[in-house]
Amino acid sequence: MPELPEVETIRRGLARALEGRTIRKVDVIRRDLRTPVPDGFERRVEGQRIERVSRRAKYLLLELSGGGAILFHLGMSGNLFVVESSTARVLKKHDHVVMTIEGGRQLVFNDTRRFGIMDFLERVDDPDPRLDTLGPEPLGNALSAPSLGKALGKRRGAIKPSLLDQRLVAGLGNIYASEALFRAGISPRRKCCNISTGQAERLVAAIRDVLCEAIEAGGSSLRDFAGADGEPGYFQHHFRVYGRAGLACQTEGCRGQVKQITQAGRSTFFCGRCQG
Repeated sequence: MPELPEVETIRRGLARALEGRTIRKVDVIRRDLRTPVPDGFERRVEGQRIERVSRRAKYLLLELSGGGAILFHLGMSGNLFVVESSTARVLKKHDHVVMTIEGGRQLVFNDTRRFGIMDFLERVDDPDPRLDTLGPEPLGNALSAPSLGKALGKRRGAIKPSLLDQRLVAGLGNIYASEALFRAGISPRRKCCNISTGQAERLVAAIRDVLCEAIEAGGSSLRDFAGADGEPGYFQHHFRVYGRAGLACQTEGCRGQVKQITQAGRSTFFCGRCQG
């Protein structure tokens, strides 16, 4: 599933290509995504200008001139591509929605598994349970060591699965939770309520650092992720623990190996020596 860096990479690409441009035509090829594309979606958005492309956790919003917004979630395998008119995209098997944009560009929503979401919000600022229950954005001031430490102190489960709870930290997923815990030197098995003040400080810094580095690398392409321009990400070449089970720990002088365990049905990667 695309995580915050992948979604932010797509957001930046969409913003460059689409902001200030009008949606001329919408073709919904398949409506049966995770939740069906709403009836009348085409009529609601055609003729509107895309004022801003924003992100909340793993959700993307195309904010429109009429005050509403198109809400996207990429699910497990979704992608959004911008295609220039000079290289018009031949419709592919899993292209479910195609928007023709002013100037001849097309915005294509492709989703192999159809776990993604495309919805229309009447007002971008109206309450929405999908967005209102999300935790603080990790790249902003809302996430701090005191606030994270306080939230963790109320939980008795292991830290790694808890970091995947979008109510705790918005947008953090399996890859970057493992990477951040490694950088912070915290065992993924450690109980949340036993995280010290110093560990919470290290963890917040590590979360920000790994996410920023991943964004600069264009995200991670493990299967079929690509940015809005179709280019893959490259942060997978900089993983320190994720997907490296059995390989030597990269910490100088450690001499340990990366281990893999399963927590809450998800793979966790860590170094038992560095993350004691």
